Amino acid sequence: MSQQSYHVHVRRLDGARNMARFYALSIEKNLFGEVSLLRAWGRVGTRGQQRIDLCPDEEQALRLFLSLLRQKRQRGYAPCNTRPLPAVAAKSSRSTKPVASAP
Repeated sequence: MSQQSYHVHVRRLDGARNMARFYALSIEKNLFGEVSLLRAWGRVGTRGQQRIDLCPDEEQALRLFLSLLRQKRQRGYAPCNTRPLPAVAAKSSRSTKPVASAP
């Protein structure tokens, strides 16, 4: 597999329709050395669903990757700058002030 990394995360947000969806694509090698296209999709804030497609070579995986990305972009999905993070407990909204150290 080439040194190039293939990962993309796109979102479709429409407040008027109460829509907040994500779609993530990634090309990876599995433990057996096979090339896999990993997909994850669902509502933003949920784990959503996942699917793994095995491909005979990286070229076919890349073709499928680009085809799916093109379809999502046509449906209004746009790239986002951050990767989805696992759910964590909310932090306190209180501001923290630095504590001066004693001499």
